[in-house]
Amino acid sequence: MENVVATTDYKYVSYLWDEEVASSFGDDEVALLIYRSNLLGADLRLTNYAGGNTSCKTMEKDPLTKEDVEVMWVKGSGGDLGTLKKSGLAGLYLEKLHSLKNVYRGLEHEDEMVALFTRCLYDLDSKAPSIDTPLHAFLPFKHIDHLHPDAIIAIAASKDGEQITKELFGGKLAWVPWQRPGFDLGLILEKTVQENPGITGLILGSHGLFTWGDTAYESYINTLETIEKASEYLNEKFGKERPVFGGSRLESLPKEQRLGKASTLIPLLRGLCSSQKRMIGHFTDDERVLEFINSNDLEKLAPLGTSCPDHFLRTKIRPLVLNLAPDADLSDAKEVKAQLVDQFEAYRADYTAYYERSKHDNSPGIRDNNPVIILYPGVGMFSFAKDKQTARVSSEFYINAINVMKGAEAISEYQGLPEQEAFDIEYWLLEEAKLQRMPKPKPLSGRIALITGSAGGIGKAIAKKFVEEGAVVVLNDMNEERLQGAGEEFKQQYGKDAYATAILDVTKGDQIQEAFNKAALAFGGVDIIVNNAGLSISKTIEDHTQKDWDLLYDVLVKGQFLVTQAAVEVMRKQDIGGDVLNIVSKNALVSGPNNAGYGSAKAAQLHLSRLNAAELGGDGIRVNVVNPDAVISDSNIWAGGWAEGRAKAYGVKVEELPAFYAKRTLLNEIILPEDIANACFAFVGGLLNKSTGNVLNVDGGVAMAFVR
Repeated sequence: MENVVATTDYKYVSYLWDEEVASSFGDDEVALLIYRSNLLGADLRLTNYAGGNTSCKTMEKDPLTKEDVEVMWVKGSGGDLGTLKKSGLAGLYLEKLHSLKNVYRGLEHEDEMVALFTRCLYDLDSKAPSIDTPLHAFLPFKHIDHLHPDAIIAIAASKDGEQITKELFGGKLAWVPWQRPGFDLGLILEKTVQENPGITGLILGSHGLFTWGDTAYESYINTLETIEKASEYLNEKFGKERPVFGGSRLESLPKEQRLGKASTLIPLLRGLCSSQKRMIGHFTDDERVLEFINSNDLEKLAPLGTSCPDHFLRTKIRPLVLNLAPDADLSDAKEVKAQLVDQFEAYRADYTAYYERSKHDNSPGIRDNNPVIILYPGVGMFSFAKDKQTARVSSEFYINAINVMKGAEAISEYQGLPEQEAFDIEYWLLEEAKLQRMPKPKPLSGRIALITGSAGGIGKAIAKKFVEEGAVVVLNDMNEERLQGAGEEFKQQYGKDAYATAILDVTKGDQIQEAFNKAALAFGGVDIIVNNAGLSISKTIEDHTQKDWDLLYDVLVKGQFLVTQAAVEVMRKQDIGGDVLNIVSKNALVSGPNNAGYGSAKAAQLHLSRLNAAELGGDGIRVNVVNPDAVISDSNIWAGGWAEGRAKAYGVKVEELPAFYAKRTLLNEIILPEDIANACFAFVGGLLNKSTGNVLNVDGGVAMAFVR
């Protein structure tokens, strides 16, 4: 390949190469491959999360013969370019991969070749080789990039894509008609390059782009230049022949109203999407989404589905477009749900019919027939999946599909993947095998938890336990600085998709509603409420003021009531049950000195829990209580005057309180926040699904607190 003269002046892609960083890798081609991959994966205009793959070929010493052998290093199955490390690569003997041509039995026997890829491994610590391995192996280039840029797929998915490719790139890019990835496609790519000497890349119909170079840098520049040229071409065409997507059919609601509609509607959608298993939701009103869903062409394009296999696998055959006016009155949840049920039943019937007319004798059974992508014209797009990351990424993929449709319609006519081809990918036996190999879901997978006062102490311990068991959580606190610190901690420890945050004073109805709106927009609703926010005041009866009394009852009793009330409204919309856990106290059952306000408020919390359990059982909402005692670690309660008050009441020093509390228990144990978190998980983890109205003491054993 000719020497590439680089330019950093790009408009539609990002030039991220740092020569100082690159030179630090010296002649380590694998390190340069990883560096290049990370740069390409950092620009979502070039490829999607976990999409595309890259490779390089190096000379290595065979560990057995000590002879020089050529090895191909390629991104392994399921990896992501943006975060790729060497552990995510597959290292294979190139000669052995080529020798597989001798045993290949034809297109009908494609799938049997994948198992043979592992017999070609040079690096025994390799990631499992992907289906795209032969596509890289059979191309005679040192460095290869295979990406799914929106601009390229727009050409690849257009009716006149082949002719446009020829004219736009002057014969430097060859066109390969659609074929499912696999061994045979690798042979086709090899033949295409042989028949078209001097080309710098390949466009795969409905699929993506292959580019290459003699060095990592040349491959990188070739990739950027190719995508930049296609992007520039598309942008010159937008709105020239006809309005984008045929022009606007309706106007979006103002931002605040869109979010209001979305937060009101999404629990209903989530409940319907969770008819087979609980789903987590995601909402976006991205400008690109609004342009598409408000357009005249929505009705024509949405049913066509997506073209690129990566897009399709994440978003299903087609979205559900809601037949609901943007300004529809959503206040009557039962009436709105009745409308949605009809639309969901129609979607499920359509998906089932698609499965029945497309299936083969050996196809896996039909999977969940609920939509992944739901479009609400004038408002935005909802996506639902097994976890937050998958729901968010599915949304991102559909935005890529929108970009593709926009580009294809601007230059020609968009063509979705043929239905049978789409089915053969969705229900590919290799994909099914991959699904079957996935780890068993954690006990709280698909669950959304809102724990009040979760920026520290018991609340944060509960939130951590729930995330570790698969849930997503809404962290909240009335102290903004404390909440921000907790959010940063969760981001570092669990990633951005594990949590959301909301300022919440449980005595303020507007803040409660806003917290539930955030839970809805972030995740789709709520399944578990933990009423944990609290405070303690320890005073003699003569020192206890009316202000003290009102504060205790407002936070502990009214706060528990108001949060539960708001939660029940969401849970009833979802109609998939739920859990309310109330963190009460040993003091709800035990009479102690200097404790009239706090102890009686805790008793009220306990009985309110019983009353709620009796009322909500018919909705499948379980209400249970955890009674801690003397949880001192990282607690706001003990940071105030409570510790001094209790020490005075018991005639000990403050620093002696932990040991004092432990010695008075039957087990002689100090109680930690993690102990309370474990008790909460015991109630919601799946083993006690038929229990409600219960009290679980976590106090080390205080006989006076035994429930009788």
